[in-house]
Amino acid sequence: MERNIAFVALFAALIAVLGLIPKLTLAAGIPITAQSLGVMLCGTVLGARRGALAVLLLLLMVALGLPLLAGGRGGLGVFAGPTVGFLVGWVLGAWATGWLTSRLKMLPLGLAAGLAAALGGIVVIYLPGLVGMVVMLDMTPQAALVSMLAFLPGDLIKAALAGTITASLARARPGIVATRPAG
Repeated sequence: MERNIAFVALFAALIAVLGLIPKLTLAAGIPITAQSLGVMLCGTVLGARRGALAVLLLLLMVALGLPLLAGGRGGLGVFAGPTVGFLVGWVLGAWATGWLTSRLKMLPLGLAAGLAAALGGIVVIYLPGLVGMVVMLDMTPQAALVSMLAFLPGDLIKAALAGTITASLARARPGIVATRPAG
């Protein structure tokens, strides 16, 4: 039990720390932040339930006013802005990523985690993100989708990194990756 709590808190902190990394701007002027990599890792390493709990813990701290989101954002106002759908998507995405990683046992862990991060950490996060943009910015779904597609290359890189990091963790510390218990 204490180990579960420690891992949930550790990965909530990981997401927060990844928000401190300055954004990388791609050639097209698209800013990429590292926080969604943390969300993907929550799922691939901790599994569905604990991964989602880690994201919920981070969002609780954000709601309490801590500036833990990229760019130093925090407080209840972020839940009334255009990115609210993505924040909801983080919880669902971490859960889906963990669930998918644990179900893809026929694949090597790195490949399974990378694929799960792409599906759960991108597709699942983008869906409520799209809804949030449509509602909060009064956009058409098509316009919101087109604007989101610019972030896809960076998110695919993060999914590949999540697969690589998860496999490396499993090799370095057998049994640490909850989605693939040692033994």
